Amino acid sequence: MPQPLKAYKDTFPVCREHVMVDESSVVVGDVHLANDVSIWPLVAIRGDVNHVIIGERSNIQDGCVLHVTHKSDRNPQGFPLLIGKDVTVGHKAMLHGCTIGDRVLVGMGTIVLDGVIIENDVMIGAGSLVPPGKRLESGYLYFGNPVKQIRPLNEQEIAGLLHSATNYVNWKNDYLALPNQTQP
Repeated sequence: MPQPLKAYKDTFPVCREHVMVDESSVVVGDVHLANDVSIWPLVAIRGDVNHVIIGERSNIQDGCVLHVTHKSDRNPQGFPLLIGKDVTVGHKAMLHGCTIGDRVLVGMGTIVLDGVIIENDVMIGAGSLVPPGKRLESGYLYFGNPVKQIRPLNEQEIAGLLHSATNYVNWKNDYLALPNQTQP
């Protein structure tokens, strides 16, 4: 059986309680997965030249690519990848050296680039491109290439952000309960 967790130099991923990493995924290096995180099939997470932190109850769906930017003279801190709590990252999204707050939905196929800051309670529509250094304000729907603020989220949509993350925790638990399933 493939081992999805791999060391980079002397650093090995850290998984807290009730974490699921699908065996077809690869998680490398300085990556921290908090309680109840789920990493679905064919995800690549590389914490090789900076660190990745994924907060409690967040889910990274099938085919996502998560990476970081190295430290340099021009950018002494580089760009780590920081993902908050209760975040849903849709299928085939690409996150690179950005910061994502709590209760965020990153739509399928979305690309989020270096230095982006996404505040809490944000929804990003599928196929969007968030250019380097952009800040997405809390409480709004964003969409487009490049991404634009579309409208405020309503109360039902804001509640739906947490509902989505909760659904994925439950589905993760169902998968972990199946015979022959392993967790890190």
